[in-house]
Amino acid sequence: MNFTIAPSDPTPIYRQIVDQVRRLIAGRVLVQGQEMPSVRALAQEHAINPMTVSKAYSLLEAEGLLERRRGIGMLVAINQTRHGSAEPEDLLRPSLQAAAQQAKQLGLSPRAALRLYEACLKQTHQEETP
Repeated sequence: MNFTIAPSDPTPIYRQIVDQVRRLIAGRVLVQGQEMPSVRALAQEHAINPMTVSKAYSLLEAEGLLERRRGIGMLVAINQTRHGSAEPEDLLRPSLQAAAQQAKQLGLSPRAALRLYEACLKQTHQEETP
């Protein structure tokens, strides 16, 4: 499982992890009962503090998206609450609204903003394809 962690992003790293897990669950990329990477493995992979990963996992557990199983670790919750039932579009909408506002402030036409968004989508999908 690949997380995109951007240390230079103003969003705290634990929040980046929380938001990505929410989206992966809503998009059915992570399914109920699927095992999550261990705190140590995720921290080592991204060279971040294990307490940061632990904080993110604890918040997701409190939300009912993850559950801790003794001897196994963290799993995607079987009976998810709140964000687990969110539609992918609902999770994407705030980011798109912010991008639309920025495009307007920059004087970009809707057509130019859409072209840029489509280019970004294509680039992202090409980066994921080996």
